Amino acid sequence: MNAPLTTEERYRIGGMDCAACAAKIDRAVRRIDGVVEVSVSVAAGTMTVSRRTEAAIAPAVTRDVAALGYRASLIGGTEPARRAAAHDHHDHDDHDHAGHDRADHDHAGHDHAGHDHAAPAADAMPAGLHGHDDEDEDGVAWWHTGKARLTIAAALAFVLAWAVVAAMPQFGHWPFALAMLVGLVPIARRAFMAARFGSPFSIETLMTIAAVGAVAIGASEEAAVVVVLFLIGEMLEGAAARRARSSIRALSELVPETALVEADGATKSVAADSLSVGALIMVRPGDRVAADGVILTGSSALDEATVTGESVPKRKGVGDTVYAGTINIDGVLRVEVTAAARDNTIARIVRLVEEAQEAKAPTERFIDRFSRIYTPAVLLVGALVAIVPPLFFGAGWDEWIYKGLALLLIGCPCALVISTPAAIAAGLASGARQGLLMKGGAVLEQLARIDRVAFDKTGTLTLGRPVVSEIVPLGSEAEADVLALAAALEAGSSHPLAKAILTRAAEAGVAIPEALSVTVVAGRGVEGVVAGRRLFLGTAAAGEGREALDASALARADTLAAAGDSVSVLVADGRALALVAVRDGARPDATEGLAALKTLGVSAIMLTGDNLRAAERVGRDMGIEVRAELLPADKQRIVADLRAAGFHVAKVGDGINDAPALAAADVGIAMGGGTDVALETADAAILNSRVGDVARLIRLARRVMRKIHENIAIALGLKVVFLVTTLLGITGLWPAILADTGATVLVTINALTLLGRRREG
Repeated sequence: MNAPLTTEERYRIGGMDCAACAAKIDRAVRRIDGVVEVSVSVAAGTMTVSRRTEAAIAPAVTRDVAALGYRASLIGGTEPARRAAAHDHHDHDDHDHAGHDRADHDHAGHDHAGHDHAAPAADAMPAGLHGHDDEDEDGVAWWHTGKARLTIAAALAFVLAWAVVAAMPQFGHWPFALAMLVGLVPIARRAFMAARFGSPFSIETLMTIAAVGAVAIGASEEAAVVVVLFLIGEMLEGAAARRARSSIRALSELVPETALVEADGATKSVAADSLSVGALIMVRPGDRVAADGVILTGSSALDEATVTGESVPKRKGVGDTVYAGTINIDGVLRVEVTAAARDNTIARIVRLVEEAQEAKAPTERFIDRFSRIYTPAVLLVGALVAIVPPLFFGAGWDEWIYKGLALLLIGCPCALVISTPAAIAAGLASGARQGLLMKGGAVLEQLARIDRVAFDKTGTLTLGRPVVSEIVPLGSEAEADVLALAAALEAGSSHPLAKAILTRAAEAGVAIPEALSVTVVAGRGVEGVVAGRRLFLGTAAAGEGREALDASALARADTLAAAGDSVSVLVADGRALALVAVRDGARPDATEGLAALKTLGVSAIMLTGDNLRAAERVGRDMGIEVRAELLPADKQRIVADLRAAGFHVAKVGDGINDAPALAAADVGIAMGGGTDVALETADAAILNSRVGDVARLIRLARRVMRKIHENIAIALGLKVVFLVTTLLGITGLWPAILADTGATVLVTINALTLLGRRREG
């Protein structure tokens, strides 16, 4: 049967601060006719909906999301896709978030002002349902948000009620009951709407039952305090969610709004998001680069910390790649644009992190399923606590109803549900700021367990390009003089050997003389005239080069070759001047990076298709186990064997040649030399291509998992403590709400500490 043609639409969601909000929106939108799949990202404040192509769902989406107290506005266009028919009957384990049954935890009225979304029609918002104010809450002070206004109103109403009761005690507890309604009415309406759209077991439902029950037994003062405390907790959680969301959105703001475009011999300023592939832009010193591109003319140091996490500016010249959002330090550059605004490095990072935050980790899925059972169970236990002792054991009704209501508040799964996604979102954001990208919480969990890393050699442990490893003068000439002559012959050549020699000469600061009559001798090398001397630079095996070597020089050349170097000889007027040895240079931090893995208890192995001699030399220098002369299938088999032996294996490579091995590993990690590869293949990507970043990835993942375990302990520990003290009659309703909203704020703040450290290791 042919799969139905579907189209994806992306919406910006306003007022969504937690996984519970996402769950409520997810359930409501899934009920709309024509919807095939829904994916909601709290951290990004977005929702992706896959619908049948012929179904027009946007009006229904904005209406139903608005009915829940949020805002939905369509962003961008639509994107056709093929979906399996089975998706129509998708098992929603990963999306139902039922446990988010806090789900619905809609925060009090979620009256959050709105996050820059276009407002739906006025009649789409149910009357009286505290709408959003259409301001971007991510960019305003907390006291200007809708949540803050509602919280302040409820607190002032409580203070007024207290003053009235103090002045006129004859009114009893009723002033507090009226004050409580200021905060409870929005909560109760949201509970009703959540139940209507498929989320009956929400925090709002439990709050409404507890508050109304407290008033019924004459505990209106405590009910009012509970509502105010709940709103304060929700306000703080909203602030924490905005902080986490802004850490990713801030990346988008790194790209300048305008760019200087060269056209028809003139330079003009245009909107950066209008740049097309092939456009020529000028980047002045101090400017941010407006688009990904390749340098056509000029040389400058570029600060790439925003993209790669590298704190030291990198010198770049003609032919080098530059990234959008990086800062040009000291030279004027002419750059050819290679990616449109929506496809530049910053945009891809933001998209990748948003998508990753939508992918649930195994721990998160377990907690969702657990909460789906847990929340109804709390309602049942609360009812039994309120009814059984008075009914069967003659206990006082007021006392045990009070304890049952307190139990409802204690049992809310809010903190438990948010414990995992908050830590994962913060971990993904922290990694992105360091150039460490991971495709979801499941990857984080796998990385935390890694104890064996298999590295590719070329382009991973090594630079993937030749460098001069040694210059051996064979006569009286100094090394610098020999290097200058060799560089003179290679000046202007794009051959890898020429680049290696010219780079070495630039690093040594030698003056390069002019070479005349330079010609390439096919299969042998290059020759020319420098200062009246006829020079030849070619492989030691080439006739002219080898004939110029005496026995000791031949032996030295053979020794270098045996170590895996490619050896050339520089000859002047038939006399050998020097040997020039070239090898694939090791990455500067390779040895240090492998040592960092060892300190984490992670062992490393090199898997390479290169010849055994060259591989063993690199292995000796770095102190790593080597398997060489491997085909892609061999690498895949070795990774599978390691996993079968009980190791948790990460494979690090370029994302293309090592694709089978990357797929076979628990986690595939792409080095970021090629941006497309780094962002679109494997499970994780290291943008700055540092070997040491593999250890940083694992260290970050382990920190995230520690935070998750700490959060679960905080959430459950507080509940257990308050459960016992409530049943013993030590604590009441308002401490009970602290067990929920207090724990929610604690686990969120604990997760956000992951954002505080700029760099792992």
